[in-house]
Amino acid sequence: MFRSSALKFVILLGVVSLLADMTYEGARSITGPYLAILGASGAAVGFVAGFGELIGYGLRLVSGYISDRSGKYWTITLLGYTVNLLAVPLLALAGRWEIAAILIMAERMGKAIRAPARDAMLSHATHQIGRGWGFGLHEALDQVGALFGPLAVAGVLYFKGSYQMSFGILLVPALLALSVLIVARFTYPRPRDFESVSVKLESKGFPRIFWLYMFAVGLIAAGYVDFPLIAYHFKKASIASDGSIPIFYAVAMGVDALAALVFGRLFDRMGIPVLIVAALISAFFAPLVFWGGFHLALLGMVLWGIGMGAQESILRAAIAGMVPAHRRGTAYGIFNTGYGLLWFLGSALMGILYDFSIPALIVFSVVMQLGSVPLFLLLIKKPAV
Repeated sequence: MFRSSALKFVILLGVVSLLADMTYEGARSITGPYLAILGASGAAVGFVAGFGELIGYGLRLVSGYISDRSGKYWTITLLGYTVNLLAVPLLALAGRWEIAAILIMAERMGKAIRAPARDAMLSHATHQIGRGWGFGLHEALDQVGALFGPLAVAGVLYFKGSYQMSFGILLVPALLALSVLIVARFTYPRPRDFESVSVKLESKGFPRIFWLYMFAVGLIAAGYVDFPLIAYHFKKASIASDGSIPIFYAVAMGVDALAALVFGRLFDRMGIPVLIVAALISAFFAPLVFWGGFHLALLGMVLWGIGMGAQESILRAAIAGMVPAHRRGTAYGIFNTGYGLLWFLGSALMGILYDFSIPALIVFSVVMQLGSVPLFLLLIKKPAV
């Protein structure tokens, strides 16, 4: 009975993420070319994407700590989703790339506010059904929305040719997501009850395995090219038309959803070695995306989607097994701050490299991701807390 309720809670939050991802991933699929149309350079696109991720992950340090200290996980989650979702339709009104950049960062800020609190609540429910499977299922539902959002945007662009209308239509899933979230709040007011929590023991810090894990994943983050820069390249190099660029992203999101389920199940059985497999597979998307034509670029996006699916499901599941329940909001915040900082630095650097040397960008991306493998091998030898 308890297991069934936990599964329903994960699915309900998964539906919220599905609708939320329809909103901001639909927008994300066209922010690169939209910024280009508004006059932004490749370096500017890379900076906006990277700085947006820095905000989206960096502020989680604060929101995660506040979540644990206050215990108001639902309040913080609701606030974050509201900011996160309502910033997207406002992009339709941006007349300058600087204004669009501010809105993109506001959307990321909202995600930063709500993510640690939501993940902490999810971690309690996944205790009942399996960490990898629970987070993998949530990520899969999340990516279903990330699949249909770009497709909806592509349809609007194809039939209407309007970026403004494409952003405006995303108000619909945004409002639906907030509605379902409110239902979840009143149906499951105390998600922590899904997991029996031991007496809180004061400690000076997190276990060593946590910091090593954070560094390993940070290397992957630094070398992972954000999609706005990839979309910018597709447009500049005429790899794909404006209407088909969101299709590339939709394909990647579909692969992401399947990868999250598969790698989530495998993580419950095998643990950290699954991340090594994912890193080895996804490390080579950059040569295909930036050197290939239409078909090789599409294959590159498949590899990109595999990596994203593994990262966005397994990474959160692993943290739940390393840190005690009463400190997970803070742990998710610290982890994501480091992840976001390296994502920002890597994205900003790769944006600059794109303008000067695409081969250098590719080498940087591949080397950074493969650099995580030796660290993951060290983690296998260390016991989890």
